[in-house]
Amino acid sequence: MTVEERLYKLEGIVEGVMAVLPDRVSALEARMDLLRQEVKAEISGLRREMEEKFNGLRQEVKSEISGLRQEMDGLRQEVKAEISGLRQEMKAEISGLRQEMKAEIGTAFNKAMLYFTAIAVVLGVLTLLR
Repeated sequence: MTVEERLYKLEGIVEGVMAVLPDRVSALEARMDLLRQEVKAEISGLRREMEEKFNGLRQEVKSEISGLRQEMDGLRQEVKAEISGLRQEMKAEISGLRQEMKAEIGTAFNKAMLYFTAIAVVLGVLTLLR
């Protein structure tokens, strides 16, 4: 085969490729557009699913926080009641101790008065006997 024949054959191949190439490029562009649309639709669907899941989780967290707040309020009330009860017990205990101390002081004072009275009597008798 001569160079001219080869060249002529190559020109035929190139013309055949050039005739088929635009159709194939168009088909490829159409397929790419379809795939692009499919990917966009899938991304949009996934975005909606994620938003729904996040909203669901957000609601769960909000309800959990609300439940914990209520529980904390209940515990706070229990602690306040317990502190109030302890305060009343301490007041009663202190009042009882105060009464006991008053009684002890009164008894000690009475004993002291008796001793002083006894000393005064003894001194009076000694004074009379002199």
